[in-house]
Amino acid sequence: MWLSTLLATTLLSTLTSSHSTTNHTYTNPILPGWHSDPTCAHVPEHNTTFCATSTFIAYPGLPIYASKDLQNWKLASNAFNRPSQIPDLRNTTNQQGGIYAPTLRYHEGTFYLIVTYLGSSDIQGLLFTTTNPYNNSAWSDPLVFNVTGIDPDIFWDDDGTVYVTSAASGSSSGNHIQQYSLNLTTGAIGPIHNLWNGTGGSSPEGPHIFRKDGYYYLMIAEGGTELGHSETIARSRFRTGPWEAYSQNPLLTNRNTTQYFQTVGHADLFQDSRGEWWAVALSTRSGPAWKNYPMGRETVLAPARWEEGEWPVVQPVRGVMRGPLLPEDRGIVLGEGDWIDQPDSGSTVDFAPGSAIPAHFVYWRYPKTEDFVVSPRGYPNTLRLTPSFYNMTGTADFTPDDGLTLIMRRQTDTLFTYGVDVSFDPEVVDEEAGVTVFLTQEQHIDLGIVLLQNGLSFRFRVEGRGNYDGPLPGEIVSVPREWQTGSIRLEIQAVNDTTYAFSAAPSGDRSQKMVVGYADTKIVSGGTGRFTGALVGAYATTNGGAGYTPAYISNWRYHGQGQEIDYGRIVPSN
Repeated sequence: MWLSTLLATTLLSTLTSSHSTTNHTYTNPILPGWHSDPTCAHVPEHNTTFCATSTFIAYPGLPIYASKDLQNWKLASNAFNRPSQIPDLRNTTNQQGGIYAPTLRYHEGTFYLIVTYLGSSDIQGLLFTTTNPYNNSAWSDPLVFNVTGIDPDIFWDDDGTVYVTSAASGSSSGNHIQQYSLNLTTGAIGPIHNLWNGTGGSSPEGPHIFRKDGYYYLMIAEGGTELGHSETIARSRFRTGPWEAYSQNPLLTNRNTTQYFQTVGHADLFQDSRGEWWAVALSTRSGPAWKNYPMGRETVLAPARWEEGEWPVVQPVRGVMRGPLLPEDRGIVLGEGDWIDQPDSGSTVDFAPGSAIPAHFVYWRYPKTEDFVVSPRGYPNTLRLTPSFYNMTGTADFTPDDGLTLIMRRQTDTLFTYGVDVSFDPEVVDEEAGVTVFLTQEQHIDLGIVLLQNGLSFRFRVEGRGNYDGPLPGEIVSVPREWQTGSIRLEIQAVNDTTYAFSAAPSGDRSQKMVVGYADTKIVSGGTGRFTGALVGAYATTNGGAGYTPAYISNWRYHGQGQEIDYGRIVPSN
């Protein structure tokens, strides 16, 4: 089946190659919501570009997106999809630990995805491989190697030798880019060569090596991943240098501007099926104030030009851009997930009997799978959540392997409405089930149905404050008695680019909806989640009590309603 599909897509590429390429308008980000540290590889025989992003301690991780037109992206698979691949994730306490900065490459029929893993002990290098990017199980357990530094890149030299290029940023050996060979069978690494320390910006990292027109090109990020972020480049006739820095560096940045898209950097370059060059990079939609960016670091696309013997030239990142895009093409039929702009609706999130948890849902580290059951006996079309002992914040006694009953998806739109029906009949004080906007265990905004001493209540509460400096909201409201006999609809809505509204209603009569509380989006911007972005989802917990009453959620819906692409300029999400 895989071979026949490959032949079909190759034929399609041949048939469409005679069409002329013209510039088309498109909007950024192309991968909205938390999609940091993007890396892409175009595969001509598939007529498809594949991209991956960082996921830190979220699971499943390392999503692989596929596109034929660079505008419509489908979740092909999650390269990190089973605990056996990274057992140590269950022990990782750092809220921004885990999987950092992948590089995705395709070589002689195989996809290679190389990453740094920052776990509970040493930093490790991991190399995942597959020949079928549309199937989770086809991704290998990783080859583990002693990475020196972070943000590894994988590169095949002309003689076939494989090299890893990584950043020694922040290590005892200084701030520079280094390179060493890697044995793809044993994981053994060769001698380390220090290459370049950049143009003087802080934190040289995120390196990528390209071989073109008799030169080695080394592209890196500098200036840190905040407002000073930039992309610079150097080249050399020899793999180990000496390196000539591009006189027009930085190659790409929005620093020292008033642009809405900021922190642009950590870029990668690739060619499409027409030979056109493109850059992907991370960016935050924050403006230079850099206070309000709940979706965190997102993936943006910029047209590039790279003439023979010359340096690459990349257009500055904006919300609206023009580039030589191919005609719209949603011809990808394989894959574990759906199109990234497809709202959660219909059978994919109705938890039908025999269905699986949707591929774009994530947990915070590994879940206890028995706590998430689709359509249990007597409760069809629901997801049963068995409450975790600890709530999302936990206590000093919490350890990662205790697990959280928390299931989420990315916030991918400036304006959206997310909701679930919750059937929950708590019997013990402090049993709770609800919905959340979650950044880390130390930063989240929750609306729960909870049994308190004075009866069943809605509890709206906030943990952490991020970039918000005002009084934190909180509210406890009794659940109307007439609502207590059926399920209750809990809803989160981004009513504008700075405000979430949390509301409740009887599932059978949403006209009775009442807003329980409002929260500023800056609460889940920055702070302990500087590298991640907001997730929305559902949870159940005993809050450390003796309860065990499950909650049943159904009719999970996420509707994207608008994307802000410049100050005050919002375009429809779909």
